[in-house]
Amino acid sequence: MIDQSLLLLFPAVMAFAAAMDMLTMTIPNRVSILLVAAFFVAAYAAGLSQQQVLEHLATGAAVLAICFVLFALGVFGGGDAKLLAASSLWIGFDQLLPYFLGVSIAGALLSVAFLYMRNHFPEGSVRGPAWVLRLQAQGNGMPYGLAISASALWIYPQTAFFHGLAF
Repeated sequence: MIDQSLLLLFPAVMAFAAAMDMLTMTIPNRVSILLVAAFFVAAYAAGLSQQQVLEHLATGAAVLAICFVLFALGVFGGGDAKLLAASSLWIGFDQLLPYFLGVSIAGALLSVAFLYMRNHFPEGSVRGPAWVLRLQAQGNGMPYGLAISASALWIYPQTAFFHGLAF
């Protein structure tokens, strides 16, 4: 029973991160903290070996280092950097390239959608809640947590975690 709960934890947290990023343009620190803390419980429940756990930790650390540089360069926000690193911990090295490819594709589609929306529906032309107006505003970024979460949900069934917890 607990294995099945852990199986759903990662997708639920990633969906929450996407929703928070879309609604507030921030990803709370507690999301990344929860992913990192739950990683150890899920790794044990999934039966990952010590070697596999170390590989996942190295993957997460490497992604965090790269994301820190990208954050410092202003490529994306701190919440996006932490979410990408924390989720990479769950994804692992074996699925990292497909995960990043998925993030890139989802990010490109998201960018096209936002460019279309902001060019065809200028600020003030749409009425809606504050979060919709914030997404429509020209000077604002875009909630890249949506792209990160979409790719994570797409690749998760192919990970060692999923197979260890589901089968």
